[in-house]
This record gives sequence, C-alpha cells and structure tokens, in this order.
Amino acid sequence: MADVCGTFKLVSSDNFDEFMKALGVGLVTRKMGNAVTPTVEVTEKDGTFTIKTMSTFKNSEISFKLGEEFDEETVDGRKVKSVITKDGNKLVHIQKGDKETTIIREFNGDEMKAILKVDDIVCTRVYKSE
Repeated sequence: MADVCGTFKLVSSDNFDEFMKALGVGLVTRKMGNAVTPTVEVTEKDGTFTIKTMSTFKNSEISFKLGEEFDEETVDGRKVKSVITKDGNKLVHIQKGDKETTIIREFNGDEMKAILKVDDIVCTRVYKSE
C-alpha cells in the first residue's frame, strides 16, 4: 500500500473557492481555506489508513479501513458518513451528508492530485512530495 502513502504539500489549486461555496462554506472560512497551503500525510498500518491534513488554519485527521463506513467531521465542520476505497493508485473518498461529495486522491510518484466534486463543481488540487 506504500503507493498511496507519503507526505505532500499543496502546490496548486483550481476552483477551490467555487467548491467551498457549493458546500455552503462561509466567506471568512473560504478566504482562510484559499490562503493556506496544507500538507497532507497519508500513512497505513495493519490495514488502517490515516490521512492528516495540517495547515496554519486548521488540522484534521481521519483514520479508516478501506470499504468501511465511518463518521467524519470535515475541516469546514460538516458531519458526514464517509467510505474510502482503493482503485489502483487512487483513494476514492465518498462523503454523504446534506450534499454528497467525492474526493479522488490520485498518487503518481512524488505527486498527489486531489479531485474534489460536489454538484457540478470540480476542483483540482495538486500536491508534491515534501
């Protein structure tokens, strides 16, 4: 599972403000979210994955087993039911709450590309290995 593990720093972000707006995130939180360059650390031990997102604004951490539903509180405070599955070099994260959100984290060598989808909005965030 090492192909999806590593530490990655945000290097580019496209359409993130529109994505947050579609989720009902307030202006102040959106401004903060757009201003930070988070670091994402993906680890796996004994079949349990952990994704830590760290920034000067807010830190979050989720732990999960592939294919098992878990309760998640998103960085913007929404409470959702999540399931994450692995498809080749991708972790596919489905969040079900007021709106269904999909986050596809695609791992290619020293890069992690996160594709976030809600309604008809698609946001792409690219991270590089630290």
